[in-house]
Amino acid sequence: MISWLRLGLAAIAIAAASLVLLPLQLLSLRFDWKLRRYLPRYWHRIVCYWLGIRVHVIGDMERQRPLMLAANHASWIDILVLSSIADVAFIAKSEVRDWPIFGHFARMQKSVFVKREEKRKTGHQVNEIAERMAGGEIMVLFPEGTTSDGNRLLEVKSSLFGAAAMALEQAPGDVVHVQPVAIAYTRIYGTAMGRYHRPIAAWPGDIELIPHLKALLACGAIDVDICFGEAVDYRADSNRKHVSATVADRIRTMLSARLRGRGDPLPRISG
Repeated sequence: MISWLRLGLAAIAIAAASLVLLPLQLLSLRFDWKLRRYLPRYWHRIVCYWLGIRVHVIGDMERQRPLMLAANHASWIDILVLSSIADVAFIAKSEVRDWPIFGHFARMQKSVFVKREEKRKTGHQVNEIAERMAGGEIMVLFPEGTTSDGNRLLEVKSSLFGAAAMALEQAPGDVVHVQPVAIAYTRIYGTAMGRYHRPIAAWPGDIELIPHLKALLACGAIDVDICFGEAVDYRADSNRKHVSATVADRIRTMLSARLRGRGDPLPRISG
């Protein structure tokens, strides 16, 4: 009974926030107001709160621009938690645009949808990413190219860092800062989550969405750690594969430490 009541209150609160913020976001997108960068953060914070997702931040986001965040990808929840702590936009595969619910919200956040199989269109999309980074926007890349089970970092695709190379032409100082970010789902009801329970948060491709959503909503008490690592400077003479490997190593190290309960024992809660 309490669970259904909580879900009902959450639905009402999220719907009310959406009725206020989504029309403003639509107007901001229509006229390309800078407000479009900031509104999603407030909506995502409200959603995380009512879904019972507590976001802990370890480290600091790089202050220099242009900035690209490269993060491991375990779930659609990654979008919620990253957007709740920073004004970011996402680089997503083209299929996401047509997904129910998630595709709509991705468009509302002005994500860049990349068609990797069509090189001509990919070039245009990479140019858009470069222009927006040069304009001060923070772009988020999931270099694994897919979601994992949340217990490890999958192989990182160095080709996806091409957007950082393209942004160099418009970057002040001829440098783009690529910061590794680890997203670790660590606790459920305040206790260590472990490999067995992590699929409640993680959403690898072989798990159907509806059962996954039901399990998440029924839970209502998940802690996620967001770790910001040392940024890597991408310059004209940088080797893309070397940058990719360095970023991957730093993500892997941070992710492993958080999943094993090591590192800062009292990360701050965002918001």
